[in-house]
Amino acid sequence: MLGALGLLTVGACGAAPETGPVDLLITGGRVMDPDSGLDAVVNVAVRNGVIVALTEETPEALEVLDAGGLVVAPGFIDLHAHGQDPESSRYQARDGVTTAMELEIGVYPVDPWYAAREGRALIHFGASVSHQGARREAFGVMVAERSGQRAFSLGRGGASDAFLYEAASEDELHRLIRLMQRELDQGGLGFGFGISYTPGARHLELWRLFAAAADRQVPVFIHLRSAGAFRAGGAIAPFQEVVANAAATGASVHIVHMNSSAGETAPSALELIRGAQARGVDVTTEAYPYTASASRIESALFDGWVSRPEEAYQALQWVDTGERLTAATFRGYRAQGGWVIMHGRSEETNEWIVSQPDVIAASDGIPFSEGRAHPRGAGTFARILGRYVRERGVLSLMDGLRKMTLMPAQRLETVAPQMASKGRVQVGADADLTLFDPARVIDLATYDAPDQFSAGIRHVLVAGTFVVRDEALVDGVAPGQAIRGQTP
Repeated sequence: MLGALGLLTVGACGAAPETGPVDLLITGGRVMDPDSGLDAVVNVAVRNGVIVALTEETPEALEVLDAGGLVVAPGFIDLHAHGQDPESSRYQARDGVTTAMELEIGVYPVDPWYAAREGRALIHFGASVSHQGARREAFGVMVAERSGQRAFSLGRGGASDAFLYEAASEDELHRLIRLMQRELDQGGLGFGFGISYTPGARHLELWRLFAAAADRQVPVFIHLRSAGAFRAGGAIAPFQEVVANAAATGASVHIVHMNSSAGETAPSALELIRGAQARGVDVTTEAYPYTASASRIESALFDGWVSRPEEAYQALQWVDTGERLTAATFRGYRAQGGWVIMHGRSEETNEWIVSQPDVIAASDGIPFSEGRAHPRGAGTFARILGRYVRERGVLSLMDGLRKMTLMPAQRLETVAPQMASKGRVQVGADADLTLFDPARVIDLATYDAPDQFSAGIRHVLVAGTFVVRDEALVDGVAPGQAIRGQTP
């Protein structure tokens, strides 16, 4: 396919190509690039963390890696990874992930979060500005002024959760907007809303914040309200609220975990999103390939559970022990706080959502703690490749790769220009690469044993550095780089 082109090379900033051996030559692999459509056995040359050649020739190299029988793909990009810690990153890397973002809930304040990871990260990282974190600070100041006491500790946690449930005054809302916009200047990748966890955030607050995001030309990443907040509106109403706000303000919106937000109404929800897209509204969505979700048991999401029948609690699985809950253990763990898995969606609907061509793949992985977590933090991408592509055939291999590479990269390119060099295997692209065996790749993590690395992910490179080699983590490397937003 490239024979007529010979050796394709690139130099830095348009300069003449560097001479001498390349750092790494990957030979004999099936190179798949969802952007260009390339699907051919060619060699990939890497120098200084960048792809400098795709060729049928064999230029001189300091190191040669035989990739025969493997797919050479762009490194997988996860837009929804709550596990932003070293333990979680190791499981992500073994699942082929080279970039993992905390965009749904976000972080606050932004700059210290980035600073704590600079030079220490296994894979690339980035985050949005947390609405909830900024709301805590906005309310902390204002409540203190009203009551004469410091009710909250200005973004560093506090004894009260009242800020989650109280509606914002006009002064609090103004301060909230200023705080969130300030954090964009520190590199935040947009606004992150776990709106279902913040019942005090009324419709007006959300609309005003969408307008603020549109004004700064940054995306909104949002966990929708629970359907119960709309009563008769049902599960489709939260989608209508967000799409209407996007249309009215011009905000760019990404709706997280379509499967857990929409459930069996997913076809209608996706029809709504597609209709909005056809009319120029910038709205996208994502899903993970599991029928169970996960959340914090102490969160507002579980406020109504005390009235549920005893059998309902069996759908809940306590992450730390793997046990299924009862009404009594639910109350005890809710007072304690921690992660819980929620079972119950149909595999048929989940498969349909994940297989849709315009739905991005993202894990929603929760942090690992001593080997315990939801299995999606360890197996999302291998699961799509092994079960949805190879075993069930509901996705082609190229389409599966597109969902986990090019599509998430393109979703962030306007706010983070760095992403234009990721999600691709092309000359000039970053050497973030995942090499896997298409006949073996599979997830091994389960709900009862989540600490199982995926199989078949042979090699993973981040900025040209091996972080996984021969299906083993590489010790002592930290090539991960910060992905920061750049706003007007």
